[in-house]
Amino acid sequence: MIDAHCHSSSIRVQADAQRAFLLMADGERQGLWALGSWKRRTVAAQTFVGESIFTGAEAWVRIHADPVALTIDYEVGGYEAGLRFRNAARVFEGPVLGHPAGTAVITLFTWRLATQSDDAWAQICSTHETEMFLIRALLESGRDMAQGG
Repeated sequence: MIDAHCHSSSIRVQADAQRAFLLMADGERQGLWALGSWKRRTVAAQTFVGESIFTGAEAWVRIHADPVALTIDYEVGGYEAGLRFRNAARVFEGPVLGHPAGTAVITLFTWRLATQSDDAWAQICSTHETEMFLIRALLESGRDMAQGG
């Protein structure tokens, strides 16, 4: 069944889960892989603003990360007062899912807004799938550590 309300993208990486979590939970380093909010900068505690690679518009993000559960909730919006929960990520140690030690599985979820067009929904879903490959490339090359990791 194709889920009309939620999309998930996952990838296995050759990196431990804690390191993967740190990349996913770091608002500035997300600017290395988040195509909808590129070139991030910090504006307040756990609040960041970047630029959409698609439109050039500002894209705001507030992060709620749980380092014990290895989960991250992302509030997103076009301006700070418009932030609302939209995306989430979960990181698993590879062995939890039967993969070798030293690997992790990262999953990114997004939920469709009632007002979102079919085209906009398709774009965010395919963007998240592409971002998984960017995340893996950053972690496996060591470039995830480039900005203060």
